[in-house]
Amino acid sequence: MSVLRAIESKIEGLFEGVFGRAFRTHVQPVELARKLAKEMDEHRSVSVSRVYVPNEYTVYLSPADRAQFSAYEGSLVGELQEYLGEHARREAYALLTPPRVLLSTDEDLAIGEFGIATRVTQPEEQEPAAPRSAPREVPAPLPIPPAGEAPAATMVYRPPVPLEEDAEAPEEVLQERVTLTVAGRVVPVSTGRVVVGRSRECDVQVDDGNVSRRHIEIVQESPTAWVVVDLGSTNGTEVNGRRVGKRTRLDDGDRIAIGNTELVFGRSLR
Repeated sequence: MSVLRAIESKIEGLFEGVFGRAFRTHVQPVELARKLAKEMDEHRSVSVSRVYVPNEYTVYLSPADRAQFSAYEGSLVGELQEYLGEHARREAYALLTPPRVLLSTDEDLAIGEFGIATRVTQPEEQEPAAPRSAPREVPAPLPIPPAGEAPAATMVYRPPVPLEEDAEAPEEVLQERVTLTVAGRVVPVSTGRVVVGRSRECDVQVDDGNVSRRHIEIVQESPTAWVVVDLGSTNGTEVNGRRVGKRTRLDDGDRIAIGNTELVFGRSLR
């Protein structure tokens, strides 16, 4: 079991039994953990040599949902912070301080809805005591990544609304199917971000000694655009025989070469 999954199990374990069953119509704690990690991914800020992410996360809950957490709020916050810290370590993100999670009540939210606001905050430093005769020196502020200190816009998550019995079923909408084909094996891409490499921690593991532990990343930049990003690999990456610099756009049928392995990127409607 991975470290992240183990932490998820601990979060779920806080709410087992009778108390856990009460959450069927309320916000699920493990859902909070996954959406917090999603917000961390989506608020990345690329610097010269590091990828910075927010270190403060404010979770807004409806009064009823907040009340459900009252007896376990301290434990839940600790587990959520540990989950974010492990996610940042796994993705090699840079943090100015360990992740901090704050819970807040918002009267405008309904049961099952919650919002998340992120921001980058400077670490608090204690100044060393100076001799009385010496002038007081103010330390220079730490360098901050290219992100504002004001909280980002709050992302509100709402539970899916079930159809009423008399409501008409929505028209069928075609969905895009994205895949990676590796050595004849078709791997569905179900998220907007997939890491490929030799490490067992990667979403798609490749058994090739010439492939770096974290070699490339397949990223959905918009609803219609996918790119491949080289993660500083040792042997580089090629798309259709051409060397990739940092990133390049992908189209259906593009062939991605890493080490001695070739992957085929596929997009189709279903």
